[in-house]
Amino acid sequence: MLIPIIMGSKADMAFADKIAAALQSFGVSYEVRIASAHKSLEHLLRLLDAYEASGQVAAYITIAGRSNALSGVVDTRTAAPVIACPPYGEAFGGADIYSSLRMPKGVAPLVVLEPEGAALAAAKIVGLSDRSVRERIVAY
Repeated sequence: MLIPIIMGSKADMAFADKIAAALQSFGVSYEVRIASAHKSLEHLLRLLDAYEASGQVAAYITIAGRSNALSGVVDTRTAAPVIACPPYGEAFGGADIYSSLRMPKGVAPLVVLEPEGAALAAAKIVGLSDRSVRERIVAY
């Protein structure tokens, strides 16, 4: 099973690296991608269509701050869980978190603020069907 980590901008790479390192420690396969719901929507939709056609995705982790359309758009294109992990934004004193919390009816990404926590949540999802990942979680 695969966990795509999709970030809205390459500026979030250090944040994605923390998530990736934690997923790796649990033995969970992942890919890091850049696709903005605002600036490259068609690219994002093609990427999601390819992931959905693969049948390999256990959950998605999205990284977007300010105006988090990314998590909502990803959530509307999949039946898999979406874990929004927005980086803290100094410019708005943290208030930009609300764009991750307030979603329209029928759109339900989960929100986990710490990168390691988002990876743990994704690993637990994978662990539902992968005994070795579940064992790593128990050991953790």
